[in-house]
Parts: sequence; C-alpha cells; structure tokens
Amino acid sequence: MRSHPSSGTRRSWRALAAALAFAAAALPARADVHFSVVPPTQTVAPGGTVNVDLSVVLAGSNFNGFDVTVSYDPAALTLVPLAPTTDQQGCLMTGGCSAACGTTFHRFAAAGDSAAISDVILCNLISLTGPGQVYKLKFTASNTPQTTTVHIRRVTFYNAGIYVNPVVTADAVITIGNTGAVDPGSAGHGLTISAEPNPARGAVTFALGAEADGVQRLAIHDLAGRLVRVVDQGWHGAESRRVAWDGRDQSGAAVPSGIYLATFTSGERLVRLRVAMVR
Repeated sequence: MRSHPSSGTRRSWRALAAALAFAAAALPARADVHFSVVPPTQTVAPGGTVNVDLSVVLAGSNFNGFDVTVSYDPAALTLVPLAPTTDQQGCLMTGGCSAACGTTFHRFAAAGDSAAISDVILCNLISLTGPGQVYKLKFTASNTPQTTTVHIRRVTFYNAGIYVNPVVTADAVITIGNTGAVDPGSAGHGLTISAEPNPARGAVTFALGAEADGVQRLAIHDLAGRLVRVVDQGWHGAESRRVAWDGRDQSGAAVPSGIYLATFTSGERLVRLRVAMVR
C-alpha cells in the first residue's frame, strides 16, 4: 500500500521549494554586458562641442536598467546637460531603436567632475540585449589643447532587479586642438597610427608611420585581449603607409559591433588605437 505524505510534510516541501526559488532569484545573473563610451577617440577644436554616447557595443546579456557614474576632467571638458535631461536617454531605453515601450524611471545628477545616471525601462516583460545607445552626453571643450578622457567610474546593470555580471567597460579619449589620434600613455617612440573611418561599419584604413626600418606588425585584439586578426606583418622601411582591414577575423567572419584595439609594433616599440565597429 503506497503511503502519502502528511499535510505537514507537504507544507515543509512547499516552504523549501519557495526558499530555493527565492535564493535562485537573489543570485546575480550569469551574463555579461560590454559597455563603452563611443566614439573611442575623437578630435575637436578648442572650445568645440563634444558629443559622446554610452552604448552597449555587443549583443549579449539581457538588461532593463542601469546605474552609471561617468567622470571627466573639468579643466578639459564642461558638461552641458540637455533640457529636459530626459532627452539624454538613448534610443534603446526610449524605444527609438528597440522594443521598449518608452516609459522609464530616469534620474540624472551632475557634480563638478562627474555625472550620475539611473535609467530603468518600466515595460512589462521587456528586456534588451543591445548593441545600441543607452545614453548620450554633451560637453564643451576647453580652449587649452590637451588630451583627456571620458571615464566610466562605476556601472551596474540589472535585469528585472537581478544584477547582470560581469560588465566590461571602455573609456573614450578626447583630443582637443591636436590631430594626434594615439591613445595617451602609449609609448610609440616614433610610431604613429590613425584610422579612418572610426567608428566604422566595415572596412577600416590605418595610416601607419615609423621613423626606422624594421619588422612591423599591425594586429587587432578585442577588449579581453584575444587576438582577432593579424592585419599586416613584415619588413618595412621608415615611411608612412596605409593598411586596410576588412573588419573580419582570422577565420574570415565579420567581427561584431564593439570596441577593438589596433596595436602597431616595430621591434620593442608599440602604439595602440581604439577602433569602434558598428554593424
């Protein structure tokens, strides 16, 4: 004769199941977000206007909201909030380029050297994956030529209240009154690199320069450091030249939207440049 669990046992099982479901819901989601300030590099005239987007640059994890603090050097850039500040929301959040319903909880606060932003989609059962723009900021450049950055100080993404981890970030380099396009801190020692167009939708042409003969190499990596493509490698003279990358990886597949690092080396010297690919 088969026995049946008592009502007390059934209640215990239901309580245990509820506890396990709550614990699972409290754990961070196993996903990732690639979040960048784009374009990765730009040059503006002293006193000019600087527009940057905060974008999810790769399709991947689901999210429906985020908190981010973006910092900058107030001696180089002056934040110019839009009026109303809700106009700063990106098209992914407002539904301009996504399935979002257009209703959001939005909060924006500016400090002397930073801006704190919260933006959450209030649409039933709607979440996003990217790629696309989630926010936009406007600055006025100083009258002093210099190189500066717009930096993602901290950021958290959510999906229905659950943390989305990890979040991979990339900053943007702003050059004021200088045509150099090299990332600051790169020890080129006579090597130069620039890219056109940047951002690109497919092919990119690099302008390379070296002051000495030698074996040179141009390689593309993703932000995790993985090799995407060796575009050019061999002996070259001390000259300026142009090298094209077709936007494809080593296997011939088109790379997805995102930020990539182009590294130009000659001997022990190197210089790097961030390149944005937008499909």
